[in-house]
Amino acid sequence: MAKSSKKIIIVLLHIVAWASFFLLPYIFSPQPKDIPEQVSKYILTLYIVINLYLLIFYYFNTLLLIPKLLFKKRWIIYVIIVGICMYGFTNVPRQISLWLNNTTETKIRSEFRPEYRRFDTANYSKNDTPNNAEWRKQYPPPMRSDNMNKRRNNRYFPGREAIFLLVLAVGLSISLLQQWLKVEQTKEEIEKEMLRTELSFLKTQINPHFFFNTLNNIYSLAITGSDKTASAILKLSAIMRYILTETKYDWVPIQSEIDFLNDYIELQKVRLTDNVALNVNINGTITNQKVAPLLFIPFVENAFKYGVSTVENSFIHINLNIKENSIVFSVENSIAANAGNTLTETTGIGIKNVERRLALLYPDMHKLTIEKEKNTFRVTLTLLKIV
Repeated sequence: MAKSSKKIIIVLLHIVAWASFFLLPYIFSPQPKDIPEQVSKYILTLYIVINLYLLIFYYFNTLLLIPKLLFKKRWIIYVIIVGICMYGFTNVPRQISLWLNNTTETKIRSEFRPEYRRFDTANYSKNDTPNNAEWRKQYPPPMRSDNMNKRRNNRYFPGREAIFLLVLAVGLSISLLQQWLKVEQTKEEIEKEMLRTELSFLKTQINPHFFFNTLNNIYSLAITGSDKTASAILKLSAIMRYILTETKYDWVPIQSEIDFLNDYIELQKVRLTDNVALNVNINGTITNQKVAPLLFIPFVENAFKYGVSTVENSFIHINLNIKENSIVFSVENSIAANAGNTLTETTGIGIKNVERRLALLYPDMHKLTIEKEKNTFRVTLTLLKIV
């Protein structure tokens, strides 16, 4: 999804959320039908001003206070500013609403409770007030205690502090969630970059070692004056082209990897004698499957390096079985007498390289089996991930 589309969706979600929030008082606490017009206008104005105040505070808090103060651990300043905003919320909207309606709290209360109009508080005293229950019932005295005044002031908008704290809590929760998601996304990007760097490093470990051995073979042909030298150079050119152009990608077509293996095998054949039995079998249907490049070559290279003997009979069996949802690759070779016990030690770096690449590219989607018997070395690699 494009960034512009995401921004539009986010803006629409904010509009819908605020619209729903603004409508809640009218849904759950509708105004009485018989409320005086002056009071009705005042309450409507008060709701509008309160909502605008909350709207401004929300974005002031989430866009400025939280990132500039809270996330930078300037908690005391943050709490002081939020406290000032909360104090302003309990007073500023009411004063603005009174000013916009050109009225006072006394007028609003007198409109809302008609008995206040019939009672002159200025002339009220204990001496001239009849101590009569019926008179007091008809003309109740004003509520003069502080607690009663607070209750009377909250009559037009109950739970002001709770709603302010609710908006504050929602803003904090969303900001903290966004910060956490941002940190997780950054960590994920760093991990991916580290994986790409590690994979590139593993490839560079393969290439010099591979070219060194191949050039040694061509050098041997050139020294002996073999007529196969020119063909070997062409095969090496194709191999170099593949490594330089294709292996920069994480995945390559399986057919390209097969062609690369065939070129390498053909290049190795020029130094084989008649006492080496080489079998290469490729089975299955090749379509558009993809695999990681240079994944099979370390095993094939080891087979030619340690499985070929110029004195006694030896063998190399290479099998590649391509299925719909898996690839099974195996190499079995004899262990030449001159390899001795150095086979496992020498091939250890190459095998660890492949194992690490498999762990990065095929996590829980591969099986690598390495078996060494008396005179046989066998590797079987099963890939369960077909891109």
